[in-house]
Amino acid sequence: MFINRVQLIFLEIFHVFRSKRHALRIFKRKPFAVLLFIVGLIFALVVGSQSLSSPPKSTEILWDTYGIPHIYGKDTRSAFQAFGWAQMQSHGNLLLRLYGQARGRAAEYWGEKYLESDKWVLTMGVPERADSWYSAQSPAFRSYLDAFASGINTYVKEHGDLIDDSVEGVLPVKGEDVLAHLQRVLNFTFVVDPEKVAGVSSQEPKAGSNGWAIAPKHSANGHAMLLANPHLPWSDLYLWYEAQITAPGIDAYGASLVGIPVLNIAFNDNLGWTHTVNTHDGWDAYELKLTGDGYRFDGKVRPFETKTLSLKVKQKDGTLLEQPLVVKSSVHGPIVSQKDGKAIALRVVGLDRPGVLEQWWDMARSQNLTQFQKVLERLQLPMFTVMYADREGHIMHLFNGQVPVREQGDFKYWEGMIPGDTSKTLWTKIHPYKDLPRVIDPASGWLQNANDPPWTTTFPQAIKANNYPPYMAPRFMDFRAQRSARMLAEDDKISLDEMIRYKHSTRMELADRILDDLIPAAKQYGQELAKRAASVLEAWDRQANADSRGAVLFASWVEAMDLDKAFSKPWNEKSPRTTPDGLINPKNAVATLETVAAKVEKTYGALDVPWGEVFRLKYSNVDLPANGGDGELGIFRALYFAPSENGRFQSVAGDSYVAAIEFSNPVKAMALTSYGNATQPGSSHVGEQLPMFAKKQLRPVWRDRAIIKAHLAERKAF
Repeated sequence: MFINRVQLIFLEIFHVFRSKRHALRIFKRKPFAVLLFIVGLIFALVVGSQSLSSPPKSTEILWDTYGIPHIYGKDTRSAFQAFGWAQMQSHGNLLLRLYGQARGRAAEYWGEKYLESDKWVLTMGVPERADSWYSAQSPAFRSYLDAFASGINTYVKEHGDLIDDSVEGVLPVKGEDVLAHLQRVLNFTFVVDPEKVAGVSSQEPKAGSNGWAIAPKHSANGHAMLLANPHLPWSDLYLWYEAQITAPGIDAYGASLVGIPVLNIAFNDNLGWTHTVNTHDGWDAYELKLTGDGYRFDGKVRPFETKTLSLKVKQKDGTLLEQPLVVKSSVHGPIVSQKDGKAIALRVVGLDRPGVLEQWWDMARSQNLTQFQKVLERLQLPMFTVMYADREGHIMHLFNGQVPVREQGDFKYWEGMIPGDTSKTLWTKIHPYKDLPRVIDPASGWLQNANDPPWTTTFPQAIKANNYPPYMAPRFMDFRAQRSARMLAEDDKISLDEMIRYKHSTRMELADRILDDLIPAAKQYGQELAKRAASVLEAWDRQANADSRGAVLFASWVEAMDLDKAFSKPWNEKSPRTTPDGLINPKNAVATLETVAAKVEKTYGALDVPWGEVFRLKYSNVDLPANGGDGELGIFRALYFAPSENGRFQSVAGDSYVAAIEFSNPVKAMALTSYGNATQPGSSHVGEQLPMFAKKQLRPVWRDRAIIKAHLAERKAF
């Protein structure tokens, strides 16, 4: 920080003396005056920058008017403690409930509805492994986890009346609880969850994202830019918490998932990164052949490792009913199902890598690309694309993750059931950092990821799929990713304002692709209703804005179609941004349109009902017309809905935390946490930012202490 400040001082001096010749001329005439001027300028700038270069003498949280905590820690441990306090003030009930679940004791605290959750957590060995992870931390970082837990406990001691009695049984929180929650979130929700293992397709998308990195040569102002745009459910362990953390060696702004003690997406004065959920396969289900009390492996019968755990379930009368949970494991991992002479064992990456939190912390402390990559090389984070940009103008896309080294098979093979009777299919190592798909400073000047494989991050293609094992990632590019790449490729010089406008684009790439076939077909083959529907689609703006008329009709038609079989020209990796295309059976497509149109007209009274009348932004007491929609429609502003009353739908997932950053001097940043920065009952920040979401607006990020104080809502000193 001090070196950066000195550099800035001499830049100021350089701006005063525009050229060497000019400086020498003045110095020869008045050397003493010039010397005094330089000394005075340095003194003034150093004194004026004391708040940035000197560590705070005490620890405090400055809460701004949007409920964002700006934490100033006198040391690292104090910053972690303050962050624990802040999360409790904003999300206390939720945080304690999540930690109770991570212990595998939620049914003991809150009853039978949490029983399956407890079985999953205990079968996966989360609490026991959290203890070993805790012991494996460095002494310093272990003390930081303890400090975060201390902040949680201290908050409740002082404000117990603000926390629900039903969750206080989880207290006191320990450092091990933080690591148990981390495992449950990362390894046993994002990498794999019970629904994935069971082959159940959830009706609600659970995880997605957009991420952009733009190089100076592709930006209007000659500065690198970064767009962070995760799409997660608007509830439970997926909620983002926006914060700034300042302490000796760190001044970072970003967001963490509730209960995580470090920032997961962040930027500082010199660099920033975001994550997207990548096409990463970090788990496998192995089918075991049972023989007697064991299973076959390499021609021999091996016994299962078995242990019996105790599950307590709270009854309606408050008593606890105890029941046993038998956990069996093979060399592959825990057994998740057993029937008909076969058992399924689960193998998950990352369970031997306890340094995830420290890696994230050090990513936020890095000051340049070299330092940042050195931290990434630890490979503690089990998955997620890393999209990066910095002040020096570098941009990077890393297909990050712990990718098993496999002897055979492509991506599709490893998505299926794997034979568990041979060591040939049992992976034991992961690929090192150097093996992972990565591009730095591509010729195009831009990088994007919309949950597509790394091969389509930029064009011309910079990462070639054929250079990697076939199991590394699949090959496809869906419509949201195509829309993402189109916006970046079609604008040679993108400004920060334009990037924000593109981020809010609701245009449907799928509509642009298919309406030129559907509309003529409806006019040719359709009855009167289909022809009226075609007229509505022809007049529609092909967007999902609140006032867009025709979007409801089109989205309903898409939902009724089987898109995998709808196109005459399937997706082709030689034309990844323009395929699939064409209707394979226009008459059937029109028949479906006719059926859908009748339903839309009956339900809403019109074929051209506005999008925002049917799709609503609902959170807490806020209820507004929505804009944005399902990414499968090719909408970059992804928003997902669940059925509500009277044929309406309400937002449940999608755009959550958004940050648009330009690495100018000083850094410019805009952000939004869609549902607000709190869930605690009585907080004014619950749902507070949703009206801005409805208007496609971001708010300015306040990082400078003086500006924060100008928007100060509350101060907490420790």
